Amino acid sequence: MAEQAVKLRCQRIGCNATFTEDDNPEGSCSFHDSPIFHDGMKKWSCCKKRSHDFSLFLEIPGCKTGKHTTEKPVSIKLAATKTIRTPSPVVTLSTSATSKESCARCSQGFFCSDHGSQPKAPNPTPAAPANCSADVEESPPPPKKIVDINQPQTCKNKGCGKVFKQIDNHETACSYHPGPAVFHDRVRGWKCCDIYVQEFDEFMTIPPCNNGWHNADPMP
Repeated sequence: MAEQAVKLRCQRIGCNATFTEDDNPEGSCSFHDSPIFHDGMKKWSCCKKRSHDFSLFLEIPGCKTGKHTTEKPVSIKLAATKTIRTPSPVVTLSTSATSKESCARCSQGFFCSDHGSQPKAPNPTPAAPANCSADVEESPPPPKKIVDINQPQTCKNKGCGKVFKQIDNHETACSYHPGPAVFHDRVRGWKCCDIYVQEFDEFMTIPPCNNGWHNADPMP
């Protein structure tokens, strides 16, 4: 019996697919060059596509094609940056200037290290008057889609991205970051595990800090 080929994970940014050495034709990989982060906006330098939401940013299809590779696309010439484990490494970067009300990061719903904890959701729904409370209660959230338990799905939890089947899903199957992701000047990290680094490829390899169920349709 022929030995089954070992599947490898592509390391290009924006791909994350699996491949084998014998099945890796030119054009099979879709990927991006380096990302750009500025004032809460995430943008790919290669195609200029952008998003404020980090999860949606990572789902933008790659604009370049080539072969899959196990080599890191960005080689750091300097000594590897060690993970910074401090309670709040960016608090001292800027403590004055704008107020929380006029801060662009806070107004866009992103975590802002200048003004403390994650901002509350914008435009909270006010208490409904007595004469219309019934209408509000009759608007249930949209039901999640129903899929076959053997159908492969991609987990959308931050930091996971694995393919799974619902029949194999369980309460510790997924390793992920509950978030939020933090981007401030040249620092990237996760608030949930308080780990911050300087390079984007290092940020992408920060180990998930939480376990739970795989979820292909996470709540917003």
